[in-house]
Amino acid sequence: MSPGDDHEGYGGTGQTRTRYPERPGDVYGGARRSPRSSSRSLITVVGVIVLLIAAIAFANRGDDDTGSSATGTAGQPKSSSTTASGEAPVQSKASGIPTGFAHDAQGAQSAAANYAVALGSTGMFAKATRDTVLQAIITPSRVPGLEAALDKAYTPEFNQSLGLNADGSAPEGYTFVSRTSPIGTKVTQTSAATTTVDVWCGGLLGLAGTNSTNPVTSSWFTITMKLEWTSNTWKIVTHSQKEGPSPVPGDDKASSADEMAKAVEEYGGFTYAR
Repeated sequence: MSPGDDHEGYGGTGQTRTRYPERPGDVYGGARRSPRSSSRSLITVVGVIVLLIAAIAFANRGDDDTGSSATGTAGQPKSSSTTASGEAPVQSKASGIPTGFAHDAQGAQSAAANYAVALGSTGMFAKATRDTVLQAIITPSRVPGLEAALDKAYTPEFNQSLGLNADGSAPEGYTFVSRTSPIGTKVTQTSAATTTVDVWCGGLLGLAGTNSTNPVTSSWFTITMKLEWTSNTWKIVTHSQKEGPSPVPGDDKASSADEMAKAVEEYGGFTYAR
C-alpha cells in the first residue's frame, strides 16, 4: 500500500542500528539474492499490499464517486505537468506533513504526492503515529472509520510477521525501512468539490540487518486518492492501491545491511510541491 523525509513528524518508531561484520551468504552482501530468499520477500510484500488494500476497501465501503473525467487523460501528458508552477512551496505543516496546498489541480497533485509519502512511512505501523498521520491527511468524517479499519490490519501479529516488535518498532540491531517515493501524478477526475489523483510510486519495505528474514525489497504501485477541499487544504476522502506500472528489474548488486541502514538514516525524503 502504505500506508513520509519529512518523516520526522510521523515516522519515528525508535529505529536503532548496529554495525555487523559482513558474513558469507548475507542477503545484503555482494552476492545476489537466492531465488528462495527473493520468493519469500516477494510473498511478504504481496501480503502487505493485499492486507492494506483490504483494509482500505473496508473503510471506503459505500462511497460513491460522482466526479467527471478530466480532459486530456487519453493522450500523453503535456510538458507542463512536470514543470514548476512558479507558485511558492507550502510553508505550513500538520504533524510534520505539508498542508495548505493551492486550491487547484496542481495543489491537489502536490497534496496527493505528499500524502502518499505519509501513508508509506514507518509511522503507519504504530497506532499512535498512524492515528496522527490519518488525522492530518484524511477528511475529518472519514478518520474514525479508517482508524478502525487499519487497527484491524496493523495488528501485533502482522507487525511480528514482518520481523518487527509487536508495537511496530524495529528489533534492536535492525533498521526498519518503509518508504514511498512518488514518481509522478495525474488528475483523472474532477468536479466542483473534489479531485481524484493517481500517484505512481516506488516503495521500499523490510528490515535492514544481518540475518534479517525480511530484507529490504522494492515494489512499484499506484495510489488513487479522491481529495476534497476542506479547512483550506486538500484532504483524502478515499484512497486505493494497485500494483505497477513496474519497470524491468535492473542487474544491480544488493547492498550490505550496514549500507542499507546507513542510507536510510542519511538520505531524507522529499516534500513535494509544485
